[in-house]
Amino acid sequence: MIRLLKPLDYYQKKYGTWMYGLNRLYLMMEKQHNRGQEGAGMACVKLNVEPGNEYMFRERAEGKDAITEIFGHVQKQFKGLAPEQLSDAEYAKKNLPFAGEIYMGHLRYSTTGKSGLTYVHPFLRRNNWQAKNLCLCGNFNMTNIDEIFEKLTLQGQYPRIYSDSNIMLEYLGHRLDREVERNFVNAQKLGYANLDITRYIEENVQMGNVLKTSMPDFDGGYVVCGMTGSGEMFSMRDPWGIRPAYYYQDEEMVVLASERPVLQTTFNISCDDILELQPGSALMVKRDGSVHIETVIEQKTKSACSFERIYFSRGNDRDIYQERKQLGKQLTQPVLQAIGGDTNNTVFSYIPNTAEVAFYGLLDGFKQYVNEQKIQRIEQLNHIPTRKELEEILNDYVRSEKVAWKDIKLRTFITEGNSRNDLASHVYDITYESVRPYLDNLVVIDDSIVRGTTLRESIFRILDRLHPKKIIVVSSAPQIRYPDYYGIDMARLEEFCVFRATIELLKQRNMHQLIIDTYYHCKEELRKPKEEMRNCVKDIYKPFSVDVINQKIVQMLLPEGMQTPVELVFQSIEGLHEACPEHLGDWYFTGDFPTPGGIRLCNQAYINYIEKYYQFEQKF
Repeated sequence: MIRLLKPLDYYQKKYGTWMYGLNRLYLMMEKQHNRGQEGAGMACVKLNVEPGNEYMFRERAEGKDAITEIFGHVQKQFKGLAPEQLSDAEYAKKNLPFAGEIYMGHLRYSTTGKSGLTYVHPFLRRNNWQAKNLCLCGNFNMTNIDEIFEKLTLQGQYPRIYSDSNIMLEYLGHRLDREVERNFVNAQKLGYANLDITRYIEENVQMGNVLKTSMPDFDGGYVVCGMTGSGEMFSMRDPWGIRPAYYYQDEEMVVLASERPVLQTTFNISCDDILELQPGSALMVKRDGSVHIETVIEQKTKSACSFERIYFSRGNDRDIYQERKQLGKQLTQPVLQAIGGDTNNTVFSYIPNTAEVAFYGLLDGFKQYVNEQKIQRIEQLNHIPTRKELEEILNDYVRSEKVAWKDIKLRTFITEGNSRNDLASHVYDITYESVRPYLDNLVVIDDSIVRGTTLRESIFRILDRLHPKKIIVVSSAPQIRYPDYYGIDMARLEEFCVFRATIELLKQRNMHQLIIDTYYHCKEELRKPKEEMRNCVKDIYKPFSVDVINQKIVQMLLPEGMQTPVELVFQSIEGLHEACPEHLGDWYFTGDFPTPGGIRLCNQAYINYIEKYYQFEQKF
């Protein structure tokens, strides 16, 4: 979000264009265009507009080029104007769309399986009263949308679309209506009439009241941004701090984004100039441009998402970069054990590119180890070493190569199973002869191992062509065992190779009863108030160590005919917390969901899995 605090003419004089806010929104959206987005949208509010003129504008589009499309559509509306008109801020303010003071942009990465322009943010709720118009976008997933839907219908409302985004819009919109009506009654009591009532409402509406009477009902991870037709702007973060939000303020503007480097690069400011919006708080900018932070919900146990740090966020953030390096460095000892201490005959690499920073950390750890070994060898000589002895010792080094390359031209668009698997096996290519056949170990680090499909269909196959003595696949994240319901696209247990391996182990060891018992325990938990539920899915993992599950994963994912031994090394939970001490939201790995809704949905996910894949009479 961008809130300009000066008239448009100010930016025309200082920056050479009244489009300063519009252009900065474009830069922010492109800088936050990380991966996988399937749609984009933007909105604008123009302040102090005469009745009969539009004051709220919105553009949305689908597809990988959505950002270009929406901004291109806006620019098309400026074609044909004389240069003096286009550089006239007063003319633009009166006549041109998107010549406003408040801007909001959003990149959609769906996590619910629903798609289409209907689900692309921002969402807009129209009304003839300026103060009742509401535009909303956010980074969120709500776990109790069924409860909110029921509350809306009990009020007599009929939501047209069943999605957390639209239902949140209607819920907040309903509370905004009540806040406007409260001020309407007050204005009448004070003797105001007609336009004076409107002015009173716009000067006295309190978005804090709207948020305080609506957001406590939501269970989930979120950063919600909104603006009203009368010029109120807000952004709120969930009380657990699951989803991130950062903001910056000076005399010219207030800006907010979910990633800090976006603000740093777009506005050329330092990391220390940017503040983090605290859990349960809202950044408020009133119509008159006054700014304040308001506590909407008391902060709960801080559970900032660690997976966002490991994988989803941009790696050029100062703190995230160091955390990812530390995640890699902390794996030095388990990897050293996996290669039997043989650093001379080991090559290090990474797949995919998002694991590059953790790879640097792992190299740092091994460089320190090798240097320490060199020091010990020199100390043990007990004489002044000869040049040859020194050369022999100092020539030991950590070998790293660019072993794998992703062929971005390939698209596995074919849905037929065998053809798709064949194409998937060619997504990556290798650097031939980068490893000495049958002599070198090959260590490859990834940022996470989720489904295991890419390992089975592509990575194992291509690495095997190098004929290493052993392949060690390293994950800078711990084993992913549980779904997410707060905004990351991992909602079904059967998607996780760790879960599938554990189920196979239970069946192999004749522990079917634990599978059945866990199913019934999950059903029992769903009968309790959600605040009293426990995560029963944890039970299936208790009989097995991480190493045992790792071995089973390898058995399941290893392609037929592959002879090279493979070992998996995962980050530990303790290592995760050590590297990311401020981001303790680890429910993907531990099952410790921060909200009751997360626990409820995890139990339901296990029930869904069993009922989909098992016939009790036949299997048990």
